[in-house]
Amino acid sequence: MSSPTMPTRFDAGLFEAAKVAGGQAHRSAAQQLAHWARLGQELEASGTISTRDVERVLAGQLGYDELGERDQVAVRTAWREEMDDRIDSLDLRAAFAAQGRTDHAVADADGTVRQIPNAVE
Repeated sequence: MSSPTMPTRFDAGLFEAAKVAGGQAHRSAAQQLAHWARLGQELEASGTISTRDVERVLAGQLGYDELGERDQVAVRTAWREEMDDRIDSLDLRAAFAAQGRTDHAVADADGTVRQIPNAVE
């Protein structure tokens, strides 16, 4: 009998990566995400990662290059999660409005960025 499932949201990039990796391993994206979660859970529980050293790197008390490869993976994961959280919390429209800015920048398909002054939405 399988365990009950709970609905969860993942960012689009992680979900797309799970679709690709899952396809190669003959798993659905949801199965791949569950697989990755179990791997992470086991890795943390195994004691092969020095959470103390990882926390010291994140606090700026120890250099990243002083860690072993597994601990570096944990640090990169923490950094990625922090970056995702910061990006998700950005509200540039409100920040620009607070500065009195009403212009917008738009990137064309070829990557050219154009300023649109006093754009109205």
